[in-house]
Amino acid sequence: MSTATATGIHHRSYAAELRLRHTKAEYFRLALMVALLLLAPSILDNYWLSIANTILIAVIGAVGLNILVGFTGQISLGQGGFLAVGAYTSAILSERSGLPAPLSIAVAVILTAAVGAFFGLPALRLKGLYLAIATLASQEIIMFVVRRWDFLTEGKGFIEVSRLSVLGFEIERRTFEQQWYWLLLAITIAVVFIARNLFRTTVGRSFMAVRDQDIAAEAIGVNITRAKVTAFALSSGFVGLAGALTAHYTETVTWERFTLDVSILYLAMIIVGGLGSIAGAVYGAIFMGLLPPLLTELVDLLSGSLPALADQLPAIRNAFFGLAIIIFLLFEPRGLDRIWSRLKDYIRFWPFRY
Repeated sequence: MSTATATGIHHRSYAAELRLRHTKAEYFRLALMVALLLLAPSILDNYWLSIANTILIAVIGAVGLNILVGFTGQISLGQGGFLAVGAYTSAILSERSGLPAPLSIAVAVILTAAVGAFFGLPALRLKGLYLAIATLASQEIIMFVVRRWDFLTEGKGFIEVSRLSVLGFEIERRTFEQQWYWLLLAITIAVVFIARNLFRTTVGRSFMAVRDQDIAAEAIGVNITRAKVTAFALSSGFVGLAGALTAHYTETVTWERFTLDVSILYLAMIIVGGLGSIAGAVYGAIFMGLLPPLLTELVDLLSGSLPALADQLPAIRNAFFGLAIIIFLLFEPRGLDRIWSRLKDYIRFWPFRY
């Protein structure tokens, strides 16, 4: 019987069980996805390619947030602030200290991880809504610093970042979006691979133990303090990477890019995509990244017969944004990842119900 339509997956060794993919259908989907990713630059124009690049950066940040919220059960509303730490750190080091971009990005990741670990200390005493308020405070503190500390922007209110250059290779304006696409795609794949394998290790499993029941986890020997602080540090490190890449991709760093709205957007990504799922973080980032441009296209199509829609586009975006979150919370709390899993199971077991 073909493994694509098998009613069960049977493992004959531990190595087989630990493989990331087990069936021919999974390898076929992987090959199809690789083909689509490779063909994207030749299919998409610069506008949609810029949206794809933005989504790739968002995937990195969403994966980082899901490590903390979905896998460790620690709510956070400070992602915008951690993005700002990564962006400002990398921009300042590359522009004023003359560090090469890879080094400045690496330092930004480390510093953001340290800042995240510091602001994660309240998680040792707080849970639920109280922890959410504490992380919201971290967002406001970081925003206060980046808005009021003139040293960061030298009084200009923003930082201009030079065109990305690595080992003598510089991004060209003519193929700007295409070159950034390949770079961001490689980084995003590496981040997803690392995060996916993280939860096959002792550290990742300790995160899930804390999420499921921290008292029981401590009883079986999990160091709760270490697990929570490490989760905040790893999550913030990934988010800091997304912030640093945002700085170099947009070539301008301003505090408006890292407000509380951005923190809520990232939280929406993992809710819509699926908490506790790396694939869900990817799906959620794609969904929330495509929603605004698709709504804009729809409004443009309807503007001829309904001209008032164009004036209400920002309100329509916010309405659809909130509606999407409510629908998923009510009808599928496990997000797009669960919907995709059910669809795959239906196809695999068809024509049987189970």
